[in-house]
Order: sequence, then C-alpha cells, then structure tokens
Amino acid sequence: MKSILVLGLGRFGRHLAHKLQQLGNEVMVIDKDEALVEKYSNTFTDAQIGDCTDEAVIRSLGVNQFDVCFVTICDDFQSSLVTTSLVKKMGARHVVAKAKRDIQAEFLKKIGANEVIYPEREIAESVAMRYNSDNIFDYIELTSEYSIYEIPILPEWAGKNILELNIRKEYRITIIAIKHKEHLQPMPGPDYEFRKSDHVVVLGKSDDIFRIAGKAIKS
Repeated sequence: MKSILVLGLGRFGRHLAHKLQQLGNEVMVIDKDEALVEKYSNTFTDAQIGDCTDEAVIRSLGVNQFDVCFVTICDDFQSSLVTTSLVKKMGARHVVAKAKRDIQAEFLKKIGANEVIYPEREIAESVAMRYNSDNIFDYIELTSEYSIYEIPILPEWAGKNILELNIRKEYRITIIAIKHKEHLQPMPGPDYEFRKSDHVVVLGKSDDIFRIAGKAIKS
C-alpha cells in the first residue's frame, strides 16, 4: 500500500484517484472547486479544498509524506507549472505531472517533475496501433523498439506446442501469456498446445509482430 496525493480533480485526476484507491492505496485529493471536493469527500481517504498554486496550501499538505504526488492540472499551463514547482520545492519524493504538449512537458521536467505523462496521446497511440491492423487486439509500448501485443495465433500453430514450434527462435518473439476466450494463462510452459481460437500476448519488435499478425487468423 502506498500513500498517494492527487492534485486536481478533473476527469483524469478522478479516474486515477479512484483506481489507485481500488488498488488498496491511501489516496488524498485536493482541488479548488469546493462542490467537486464535497462530491467526492466520502470516496477517498482524505479530500481537501485548496488552490494548488498557493504555497501555504501546498505546505499544509505535507507533500514529503506521500510516496507519489500526481499533478493532474494540465489545462492551465501556468497552474500546472506552479503546482509542480511548489510540490517539488516542499520535498515531494516522486512527482508525476500530466501534460498535453511537448513544451509543457519540457518545462515540467526542468522544474523537477520526475515523470511526465501524456494520457490523451498514449490512448490515441494505443487505439491507432490497435486499429491499424485487424489482428492487433491490444498494445502496450515499452520502448521505441519493443512493445507488448495481443494477437491471434498463426493457422499452422493449432495443435502444436511452443517447444516444437521453437517460437522464440523462429519468430523472434517471447510469449508472455495465452488468452483463450476469457481465460488468461500467464507464462505458459513449452508443452502448451495451441488451440485454433487462442490469442497470444507477446513481447517483441513491432516489425516482427506485425509480420505474424498479418498472417494470423482473426477470431
């Protein structure tokens, strides 16, 4: 369990805080919108009304006591920068700030954000990648070169196991899990025998995975 501070209760901030709380963390939220804070006051471990650009407000939060501080104010460029700067100045251990533009991200990093995230961009890229190919069912980018994909198996894999197909050597991918309908089997053994409707969750280079996906059965 971690102690989390979410500064800003916009749509992203609310969803983030909700999920973090569901995962068993202690979550405190703060926003200057009194009605919004009152609406969610019973949802989170703690909820406070306050202007995150006010140094006295940030000081009163004891940001150095939280494992992670999320600055989810990004629509107001100046408020995003000021809040991130204050949180870092007050000794926050790890600051994750939300950005919409590259220039905003650059400034956030310069003033101390440990990480900058682009939720809208990341979702857009994931959706674009998924619908770029009929056989890509899910996608997570790890680096510019390697990603994780969910794809259907090749027709010739059905009835054969991972060992005899020599998947890693022949296709240059690593199978992380097998998905059969709604059942997910992580880290399958070499004796796993593929069924026609199986999907595989694989790690590899995009070019190699697209090559396989292009030949796969859409199921």
